[in-house]
Amino acid sequence: MAKRVKDEMVHDHNNDGVDRRGFLKCMAWAGTGALCVMQGGVLKSYSLSRLADLGASAPAAGELSFVQISDSHMGFNKPANPDVAGTLKAAVDKINGLSVAPEFMLHTGDISHLSKPEEFDTVDQILKGAKPKNVFYVPGEHDVLNDDGKQFLERYGKGAKGAGWYSFDKKGTHFIGLVNVMNLKAGGLGTLGHEQLEWIEDDVKHLKSSTPIVVFAHIPLWSVYPEWGWGTDDSAQALAYLKKFGSVTVLNGHIHQTMQKVEGNVTFHTACSTAFPQPQPGKADSPGPMKVPAEQLRSVLGITDVNFVTGQHALAVVDSSLA
Repeated sequence: MAKRVKDEMVHDHNNDGVDRRGFLKCMAWAGTGALCVMQGGVLKSYSLSRLADLGASAPAAGELSFVQISDSHMGFNKPANPDVAGTLKAAVDKINGLSVAPEFMLHTGDISHLSKPEEFDTVDQILKGAKPKNVFYVPGEHDVLNDDGKQFLERYGKGAKGAGWYSFDKKGTHFIGLVNVMNLKAGGLGTLGHEQLEWIEDDVKHLKSSTPIVVFAHIPLWSVYPEWGWGTDDSAQALAYLKKFGSVTVLNGHIHQTMQKVEGNVTFHTACSTAFPQPQPGKADSPGPMKVPAEQLRSVLGITDVNFVTGQHALAVVDSSLA
């Protein structure tokens, strides 16, 4: 399946009049996945199927390897994908087949579709079949329906702060799990809130500037398409607390397609869903499940494999489809 790639310069004008430039790379149809390597502050991506043609090789096993999955939407049964359990199992098979065994998984939300106990149970059971046994979760808006996230916290948020935010360290890398799906703003924009922002500031102030930071949340922390709620209203303040760090990677889900942006020291990366695709920003009247021909479905679903090597200010981000 052909992969549509759009490259464009992005100019962010802040109130200080400074023109901050980055590169935005949108890969809505990641048919064969992509190898992404940060070099000199710019994220470069290569189709996995073309690595040999490009003379590039996969990165050596890093000291830390983990996988991101997102938007499993267990319980969804519409024509866009009547078998979300099957595609999640395919994602687990993909994870188990990786050449470098990941140490753990991040799930960036919308575990369930309607926050029903049996939906969470099914995901838990399927993920037990994955080689990495530790899974770190943040909620999506579909995981906090009806009970303001109480069930999510009971299952996955033990020891977390507030609505479920927390941090942990793995081999010199500091991970920050954020919650931006409570109290959504107009149009569905995410929000972090004052309490969580203060916690972020306190959480990172003792860290050395050389510490690699990985932030993961459900809704993107950059303005992908605010008209559809694809952004976080107060993310600028959170990112301001991370300016001192040389390497910051932000991983999200929610929009069900791969998009990347590099802005200064921050690489933003959104993941494919394991359930169903959504339209490209502005290419439909509204976001939502998008039906594609059955034979193409697994080519627009996928996982993200991330490797970090100590001593390098880079994370190698590899997206691969379930095809």
